[in-house]
Amino acid sequence: MSLTHIGDSDLAGFPDYESSCSVDEGAGRAIREVLDRVGDKWSLLLIATLRGDTLRFSELLKHIPGISQRMLTLTLRQLERDGLISRTAHAEVPPRVEYELTALGATLIPIARTIGDWAMENHPAIVESRERYDARR
Repeated sequence: MSLTHIGDSDLAGFPDYESSCSVDEGAGRAIREVLDRVGDKWSLLLIATLRGDTLRFSELLKHIPGISQRMLTLTLRQLERDGLISRTAHAEVPPRVEYELTALGATLIPIARTIGDWAMENHPAIVESRERYDARR
């Protein structure tokens, strides 16, 4: 739901309501780009997994069930490109590559934790709602 579809009564009591009612084109693009990155299937899980740790690729694969090597590689590259994680390649035999959050990436930890807590708390209600919806179909 966009801000233009929210009624006045939905936002009563929220600070800066008037200024939040319209999102200029540049801000809208910025919001979409960032949400596309951190709102995908794997990015927040990867960020949460790296909180306070430096991990190798194989360790990340073990910590994130269901992610393929290809998807992990793509997600790591995108997060590195956006400056949210850093990649350090050590000149050793065999080669060792480690990943860790940057200072910018670490700012997402409280957000990831909040979303994760919300998901765990509300998952049973969501499953129940889906079952009711599917039963009507």
